Amino acid sequence: MAIDQTPTPEQVGIATPPADDGLLPGHVEAHGIDVIPDAERHGTARSLFALWVAPNVNYLSFVVGGVLVLMGLSLVQAVAAVVAGSLFSIATGIVAVTGPASGTPSQVVTRTMYGVRGNRVAIAVNGWFVSLCYIALNWVTASIIGFALTQRLGIGSSTPVQVVVVLVIATATTAISVYGQGLIMRLYGPLSAGLTVVFLVVSVFLVADADLSYTPPVALHGADLWITWLAAVTLIAATPLSYTISSDFARYLPRSTNPVAVASYTALGGAVPNVVFLTVGALAATVTDLSDPETGLQGIVPGWLITVFLVAILVGILANNALTTYSSGLALQAVGVPLTRVASVAVTALIGAGMTLYALFVFDFLDTVSSALVLLVALVGPIMAIYVTDILLRRNRYDGIELSVDGPASRYWYTGGVNLAGAIACLTSFAAALTCASTEAFTGPVAKALDGLDLSLPVGMIGASALYVGLTRLLYGRTAR
Repeated sequence: MAIDQTPTPEQVGIATPPADDGLLPGHVEAHGIDVIPDAERHGTARSLFALWVAPNVNYLSFVVGGVLVLMGLSLVQAVAAVVAGSLFSIATGIVAVTGPASGTPSQVVTRTMYGVRGNRVAIAVNGWFVSLCYIALNWVTASIIGFALTQRLGIGSSTPVQVVVVLVIATATTAISVYGQGLIMRLYGPLSAGLTVVFLVVSVFLVADADLSYTPPVALHGADLWITWLAAVTLIAATPLSYTISSDFARYLPRSTNPVAVASYTALGGAVPNVVFLTVGALAATVTDLSDPETGLQGIVPGWLITVFLVAILVGILANNALTTYSSGLALQAVGVPLTRVASVAVTALIGAGMTLYALFVFDFLDTVSSALVLLVALVGPIMAIYVTDILLRRNRYDGIELSVDGPASRYWYTGGVNLAGAIACLTSFAAALTCASTEAFTGPVAKALDGLDLSLPVGMIGASALYVGLTRLLYGRTAR
């Protein structure tokens, strides 16, 4: 009879938290980056749909949809870009399947791609610091919406009121992230339904007022059309490609959960609201400027509905930021900081709140940060491509216990703690993508030579995938370990 030689959590030095079903909203989640035991896994893949709808029903979709028209695209061309860009949600869905398979979050699974030490660097940059910047940017946006609400409600927007608004927004977001998976799964169903209803009602007014016969002042043709259209697709694709954290919220599902269902519900949760509200934004841009929701909706939407809509925008931002803050806490643990998940979330939230207050009341350095983040598609594209490629190579076979070994004894120590295949593929593809990027903040030499054609997305993703497969075979003599 074969003897089970699989190491226990205690043998590999993993702290085993007290028993916790992970889904009780009244309890703070006990688990962090440790493996979720089979006995504590619950739920169905269907629940992931509502989870991903809430953060993707947001006002930014209206704004970005409008930007597509302002770029010079016709309505048909804009909708085509919306659909093409939203298809990248398939990658978000594929990444989610590693959660049930391993019982661990993305920040641990990626040790297979970058090695134990290499992964710490990758997570510190892409998993924590970049997320922190997004948290601060979103809180600034939410605060501005909050200031508009206090004005409409007659409270005013004095400095003390503004400080209170920022702290309330930060506290609400942090509370959701601290309570964790149980509260998130229970809360995001009603949130998704409520936000969708409000946004759809506003959309009815916008579409009814839209100019369906709109044509751009100067029609784009040939190279100009392709340059603009690819830029639009890249802009839309950046959001789903940044969600390499999708397995964080699928890891409590039973190991036997159908991976196709996990991928499908996750992808649809992001893609459906994106397609709908980006399209509405494009239609609305034919008659109004939605850069300011309060001003842009006046005369189109009833005043009382504008107030409700501002609340919905605020709630949508909180829903998005709560997921980011939650995963940032896991990222800080994965980097090696000796903190519990709750403490990691709290530290991240405190830094984010400090950045937000500084940006609002001292110096708006986040404009520079925002411009720099536009270039992130050159990085998130290769990272997502490597992740998806690794899943396909391994056929989604990930062992959470093996992944949790953090040291030279790890199966994923590779070369001095670094998977050279993943590191080289990521950095090389990032550099290549930058040369092909064309944004207001930066234009690479290849893009300049092509008169502004931005090929950073295909170059980065295809290059990263091909390099990862080739270098893995060359350096380690296998397609997957």
